[in-house]
Amino acid sequence: MKINYSNWRFEAWRGSNKQMTDFDRLLDLLKQLLLYTNGDISEALSWMTELDKSHQITTEDYGIADFIQELKEKNYVQKSSGLMHMSAKMEISLRRKALDDIFSELSKAGRGFHRTDKSGKGDERTNILKPYTFGDDLDNMAWTETIKNAQRNHGIGDLRIESDDIRMHETYYQSRMSTALLIDISHSMILYGEDRITPAKRVAMALGELITTRYPGDTLDIITFGDDAQRIALEDIPYLEVGPFHTNTVAGLQMGLDVLRKRKNPNKQIFMITDGKPSCIKKGNKYYKNSFGLDKQIVKRTLAMAHQCKKLNIPVTTFMIAHDEYLMQFIHQFTSINNGQAFYSSLDQLGSFIFYDYKNKKRKG
Repeated sequence: MKINYSNWRFEAWRGSNKQMTDFDRLLDLLKQLLLYTNGDISEALSWMTELDKSHQITTEDYGIADFIQELKEKNYVQKSSGLMHMSAKMEISLRRKALDDIFSELSKAGRGFHRTDKSGKGDERTNILKPYTFGDDLDNMAWTETIKNAQRNHGIGDLRIESDDIRMHETYYQSRMSTALLIDISHSMILYGEDRITPAKRVAMALGELITTRYPGDTLDIITFGDDAQRIALEDIPYLEVGPFHTNTVAGLQMGLDVLRKRKNPNKQIFMITDGKPSCIKKGNKYYKNSFGLDKQIVKRTLAMAHQCKKLNIPVTTFMIAHDEYLMQFIHQFTSINNGQAFYSSLDQLGSFIFYDYKNKKRKG
């Protein structure tokens, strides 16, 4: 594969982490490249070799060969049939990096997750304090403020803590959620020189890592849709590729409903990442496709799925990564029928939008 990095900008590293080793620095770059090479570690390392020739990303004391050897020693790669592949350790590391990167972007933007008025016993502690009431979980006690109150009320010589002294951290109720994440893998996701699939993969990995590590009571099912829909495992995301497919939104939504019907969590939702235009449906065993404009037959079936999701009380949140006016109007119509939400997101904001929406919905449970 020919490397095109003419639009990439390279400059000296000015990060604050002066303890970052040569291995860690190159590993960070490798993780980024692996998303672009669909998990092909040999190709990603070839890219790094070319980058090293052009931009000297290694040092005299530590080259690409040293890096590859350390990857093997630390079990980030494994060999089978004479070829290198990512290990499970590398796959987990990719998901953690995706999650860290998205939260880092949120922090740099100076944003926080929106609060709701509903409070109660939950696992999302805030800095808001309240007096103790019977039944409050003492794990959420604000010890510093409580001791200060005890000192003020009783004095150092008679230091004791009474119920009126106690201050508690407010917590937000976190409802359990089952989410079906639909990712459009039609050819339009890489059309016109814009890579839309890599940000989608990155967000899917981060969301999966968030749910599996922080919210084990939640579930995430990942579904790709082109001409057809299929479920994929969290571990499969880095290897995901766009194909020569049309966009069968109906198939994606139908599989999302089928999966969520089997989930026991009371709160269910569908997240859909797409460029917005359905262009394919299935009639019996045959496909009906039309890439030109919005076909009435395809639109009618897609809107019917929006209504079916609403009947089952499953909202669809569409993250549209295209800005064509007529497509935005269609998504608005789809959203109105479903009583869901739509976000018209740039690629670099996709992670922020999805994480805000996921957290806000949990707090409304």
